[in-house]
Amino acid sequence: MYNIIQTILVIVSVLIIIAVMMQPSKQQDALNALSGGGGDLFSQQKKRGFESFMEKVTAILAAIFFICALALVYLSSH
Repeated sequence: MYNIIQTILVIVSVLIIIAVMMQPSKQQDALNALSGGGGDLFSQQKKRGFESFMEKVTAILAAIFFICALALVYLSSH
C-alpha cells in the first residue's frame, strides 16, 4: 500500500508541474507589481475558459498531493 501511494504521489507531483507550466502567463500583472498597478485596480475580471480550468485542475491536484502525503505519513508511523 505504501508503494502504491508513493507512486501516486510522484505522478501527481509531475502533473502539478505540468499544470503550473501550462497556465497562461501574467506578464502584465508582474509589470503592475513593479509600477504600482493603479490603472488595474478597478479592471479585475472573472477568470474564464482555459485559465479557470487550469486553476481548478491545479487546486484538485494539490489536494490529491496533500492527501497522499498525509496518507504516507500515517502509514509510515504505523
